[in-house]
Amino acid sequence: MRQRRIPNVVCASTAAAGLALSATGISDITLMSSVTGLMLGLAMMLPGHVLGAMGAGDVKLFAAAGTLLGSGRMVPAFICMAIAGGVLAVAVAWYRGRIGRTMQLTASLLARPGKLKPAVESQIEHNRFSYGPAIAVGCLIAALMR
Repeated sequence: MRQRRIPNVVCASTAAAGLALSATGISDITLMSSVTGLMLGLAMMLPGHVLGAMGAGDVKLFAAAGTLLGSGRMVPAFICMAIAGGVLAVAVAWYRGRIGRTMQLTASLLARPGKLKPAVESQIEHNRFSYGPAIAVGCLIAALMR
């Protein structure tokens, strides 16, 4: 979390486990649903990476989780992840003493989405945080909703 990195081995082994569990019939997720979950996870998170709002590891982790959740749980996982991420963002902003500045920047970015990537990546603003926990919480809640 301190380095804000999700190792490729974590993403690859999660995806491999999900595909193996579905291919062998051990899980109740079909192989087709597992592969579709991976593709949906990638498709849902890739725009955030392109805009600079999240790292490639976040995209890969959510896509890998799609192999375990299956296609039917990916939309609820995404919604739960977004809510958890919002709560985490507010908590981090409060902890850093920047809640007012964060709200101000959020409002200006919503008005000008083209400026999102430079604002998010700005070292001066000190607004980046690890999104992996939000992904984990969102996926866990979606898995428990079954």
